[in-house]
Amino acid sequence: MFTGTAIFDLLLPGDARSLKAKRSYVRPIVAALRRFEVSAAEVGALDLHGRALIGVAVVAAEPGHAGEVLDSCERMVAARPEVELLSVRRRLLGLDD
Repeated sequence: MFTGTAIFDLLLPGDARSLKAKRSYVRPIVAALRRFEVSAAEVGALDLHGRALIGVAVVAAEPGHAGEVLDSCERMVAARPEVELLSVRRRLLGLDD
């Protein structure tokens, strides 16, 4: 069993000046990520209006599959025209870790 995680650091548009506006950008991204059968949620920068940290976790039998799922998630987030993907932190853990 392998667990893969990724944290996406996003820069939101300038019109996200309230938490309500921020949610209007974050919710569709989280919903789109869940289509990859991963756990996804906003995990940081909760009080910052112009930034968002979205975490993703996947469990797989093979490390390659976990990596492929995280790659797909990263490509989807990077392709979103309304946000800028600043960085991605990834981690893969196995039973021996």
